[in-house]
Amino acid sequence: MRGSGPSTNNNHRATVSPECITAYNDLKLNKKYKYVIFKLSDDNKEIVVDSTSEDGPSYEDFREKLVNAKTKSKTGAVGKGPRYAVYDFEYQLASGEGIRNKITFIAWSPDDAGIMAKMVYASSKEALKRALPGIATELQANDQDDIEYETVVKTVSKGTASV
Repeated sequence: MRGSGPSTNNNHRATVSPECITAYNDLKLNKKYKYVIFKLSDDNKEIVVDSTSEDGPSYEDFREKLVNAKTKSKTGAVGKGPRYAVYDFEYQLASGEGIRNKITFIAWSPDDAGIMAKMVYASSKEALKRALPGIATELQANDQDDIEYETVVKTVSKGTASV
């Protein structure tokens, strides 16, 4: 029976802005970006582009943007904010067989972010992932250690990278 029960309530599922798909394709196909960070709009109805890596920044710059992300609550309070990110990881194989690239989806939801923000981000993640074909790996990150470069590359490469 359609429309009955709380599971059909779409109030917490955001739609994906067309700019997200454009930015992702610029990363994946055109290699224009190393990463794209996505966020929910202030009304939590749409996933939009938060920032991209136009100037060829380092992984540390990317990590700092995630760690320092802010979200505004319904009461207007500003606190730590979850984000989604796509990063095109390039790493050297420890076996000496060359360089590999893996497009990685990172769901950043810091432990100290607001409960409501984390719930809305969790319920909207699949919509964004479905809109971005070709993602090789997905990571759930909840604290800063989860997004240390060495930690991420080990996961992305399944231990085959020389870090």
